[in-house]
Amino acid sequence: MSTTRVAVIGSGPSGAYTAQLLTEESESPVEVDVFDRLPTPFGLVRYGVAPDHPRVKSITTSFAEVFEDTPGLRFLGNVHVGADVSIDELRSHYDAVVFAHGAPLDRRLDVPGEELARVHAVREFVSWYQGHPDQSAEAFALDGRRAVVIGVGNVALDAARMLVREIDDLRRTDIPEHIVDAFASSTFEEVVVIGRRGPGFAKFTNKEFIELLEVESTDVVIDPADLELDAAQQAHVDADPAARRLLTTFRKAADRGVLGRPKSIRFLFDRTPIGFVGEDGAVSGIHLAKTSDPSTTEVLETQLALRSVGYLGKPLDGLPFDERTGTVPHLDSRVIDGDVVVPGVYVAGWIKRGPNGVVGTNRKCALETVTSILADIAARDGVSTASTTLEVDELLRSRGVQVVDWHGWRAIEAAEGATGATVGRERVKLHDRDQMLRVAAERRSLVGAPGHG
Repeated sequence: MSTTRVAVIGSGPSGAYTAQLLTEESESPVEVDVFDRLPTPFGLVRYGVAPDHPRVKSITTSFAEVFEDTPGLRFLGNVHVGADVSIDELRSHYDAVVFAHGAPLDRRLDVPGEELARVHAVREFVSWYQGHPDQSAEAFALDGRRAVVIGVGNVALDAARMLVREIDDLRRTDIPEHIVDAFASSTFEEVVVIGRRGPGFAKFTNKEFIELLEVESTDVVIDPADLELDAAQQAHVDADPAARRLLTTFRKAADRGVLGRPKSIRFLFDRTPIGFVGEDGAVSGIHLAKTSDPSTTEVLETQLALRSVGYLGKPLDGLPFDERTGTVPHLDSRVIDGDVVVPGVYVAGWIKRGPNGVVGTNRKCALETVTSILADIAARDGVSTASTTLEVDELLRSRGVQVVDWHGWRAIEAAEGATGATVGRERVKLHDRDQMLRVAAERRSLVGAPGHG
């Protein structure tokens, strides 16, 4: 029986789980190449999970063990699928291609003034403080008095919490030193979190909100009047235990009131943004209307506005795409174009199901994808028509692509540890892509490694 070769596009949780399960569940030989546009693996675990959530980020340890201990599994970083290599070329070199590249775009509010400076997608802010190589180090200046975060999901709460975190807390994370310095010089005193619906429909978890209450420097302010539920909210809360728990914690926070702490996070529910106000080209206020009574409006002064109203998938040339949902159409994880299944092409993760769930949700999603792949392999009696790893390597080499293999990533990781040691921190992320590539190249020169494994 010949060896089946699979390409997985994206090394975040859905891609990593897909690679792991393929090697664990297949009864026939399988080799997996995991491609990533960045020189580093782990996707949103590295660049999306809040840096002060080390327990969640520790899942990378398990993923790393899979890459290091699984024969035939390779990491190929710094390869931009669609630019460095086409989808059709991948299909010609592999028996199966799995797209697990997430949802890298953002939904917009589509209101006047959204183009003003200092109105950003929360993803941009998260990428900035996480040291994402595609985000400028100077993208944010934290020199205002009030920031607003529009949205009531976990990412919105992460952003609000980061804006009030004590600097000693940030120094226990791996965010770049210049980001720590930026937060240290921040003049923001208040963050307002805006929910377009009532508190009964808040999407962040009770655990995330309790963590916010535990930030010692910050008051969490909720108007008790905002916790009076209409019939729709009450019905939702009655039917959803998680919503009931969160509402109970909201009421405890409202009862606690203002404690006189130097910073505050205030929640406004039932408010719909209807526009931004500008001064000298930058945002100076947000125009809000009561969702339940649009005739009631207010303008809230702000010097930074972060919209957190959802991520969105990005179309790739050669891959069907549903603009409405921001996902790739599929049937049992098999990509479909109209009503026709595209042979050998699959999806996993957010590009398959939309931006929902937690890190662990991707394992179940990946298992669905792997089950379909293995069924298709079995249907053709395990016969492979894929090329060899050397042909793929030579194709990328001929185009001048500096592939970062697993050894290169480990070199980057070691450099991050060394950088942290110089400032008394366990680790500090490298954020400059050129520096990452230099570190990875030095490692390859040192060992003379010809491959990517």
